[in-house]
Amino acid sequence: MQHTTIIHLLTKLTMKKIYFISTILLLAFLSSCNNEEIVPIQETAVQEVLTVAEINQQITKSLDEKGSFDWSDASDHLLWSASVHGGNILTIGYGSENENFRSESQKLISVKEDIINTISTSNGLKKSKKEIVVYDDEVLNYIDVKIVTLNTITELRKNPKIRYLEPDGFVYSGTIAQKSASSSGCDKSSEKISNLDYGTLPTGARVPWNFYTHKINQAWAYSKGRGVGVGVVDTGLSPNQANLGAKFDDFYSGRYVRKYGAYVDSWKWWKTKTDGPNDKCGHGTSSCATIAAPNNNTSQFVGVAYECNLISYRGTSDVVLNGYQEKKGVANAIKALARRNDVKIISLSIGYIWSIGKVKDAIRYAYARNKMIFAAGGTSTSFTNWYGVIFPANMNETVAVTGIEERSSYNECDVCHTGSKIDFTFVMERGNNHHQPVLGYYNGQSTYFGGSSVATASTAGIAALVWAKYPSWSRAQILTRLKQSARFYPNKNGDFGYGSIDALKAVRGY
Repeated sequence: MQHTTIIHLLTKLTMKKIYFISTILLLAFLSSCNNEEIVPIQETAVQEVLTVAEINQQITKSLDEKGSFDWSDASDHLLWSASVHGGNILTIGYGSENENFRSESQKLISVKEDIINTISTSNGLKKSKKEIVVYDDEVLNYIDVKIVTLNTITELRKNPKIRYLEPDGFVYSGTIAQKSASSSGCDKSSEKISNLDYGTLPTGARVPWNFYTHKINQAWAYSKGRGVGVGVVDTGLSPNQANLGAKFDDFYSGRYVRKYGAYVDSWKWWKTKTDGPNDKCGHGTSSCATIAAPNNNTSQFVGVAYECNLISYRGTSDVVLNGYQEKKGVANAIKALARRNDVKIISLSIGYIWSIGKVKDAIRYAYARNKMIFAAGGTSTSFTNWYGVIFPANMNETVAVTGIEERSSYNECDVCHTGSKIDFTFVMERGNNHHQPVLGYYNGQSTYFGGSSVATASTAGIAALVWAKYPSWSRAQILTRLKQSARFYPNKNGDFGYGSIDALKAVRGY
């Protein structure tokens, strides 16, 4: 009996010891794991995360039926599932409806802290601010956070001081995105330019055929864009094109080009080092060349405002802003240009098929700092032709531009988008399907550049000509002059806005 009692006691003690040790090991395991390691196991056991295919299907259905998609209309389950598939990252814009950028008020600080506390308590496991917030923008009122549970989305949506919740790490790849054969807009190759597609200046520089259509060559007698800074947010600037580098200020001493990088070339949200200012796509180089390529003796194509200053930002890897790092890079690039006193104009030949909160915030920040922002209406090499004017061209703060054919009547180019949000058009496509010739990615080379991308950059260049002629004018005065110089003014066409601008009339006023 005594022996049995001793064995029973030892067994109980041993079991308690095993339980105690097991508990300690479990706690140690949980405390050592990061969110990436524990979230998938924990969540799939409790909630059914929609698959990527199921998420794409719901988004595509909205695009097909309504012609648009907005995360604010998504269910909690859809929004949470997209966040899980995007590294558990959720972008939160906070403050009142028009509080897009920072004011150091205690009210906004309290709103942000309240959001973080909600995430901490609703995630199931108590987390510190450092563990929750992966990026806190120093200017714009948004934070990127890590979330775990569906309940977090539900609780956050109860907060009236949250402007938007977006899963910026999720990349849509549904049937709408796949209809286009090419979605990047990238091309670094050169092309043989027909001698019927350009004229020549006394320096030997080449003038694209459509500059004569818009009377840009005649406008140069009054303005060449000197002293005006134009910022371009795109895929960067080629390191192999001297006319956008060492030869940029040929014949015009004091003119400058600046190159910066805001894009992190990684799918990993936690990476923060940019890959520099150099273009690896070709699109950014073409956009910059359209606006600012110099008039010198290299027998290459000039830009619209060939004496303006150029500030290039590599904000994205291609023209479609469908990744976390691209959205963040573009927002940071716009924000940086907004703070520069030498920049009056920002050109954006990039976009997406629905609104991106942090980019919208950055644009409103730049607009508040009196920048004139031109944006591409949409090109179906990146998006399908069924879609209307894309983001951010569909914002009130941007000037939307699309391309049209060289005809007496107005017809959009074969890949260009039109709609009520378009403000201006630019002739950039001939009957032989040749587009606007521009300076190439490599020294001594040229290429054709098309779509609403070249139309946007060219119109931004015309604005630089006008602002150089009237340096004391406000943005509103410059925009009014552009409208007054366009085909349909004082009316606005339902698809083509005010139409194509007569550059000579824009700089002279008659």
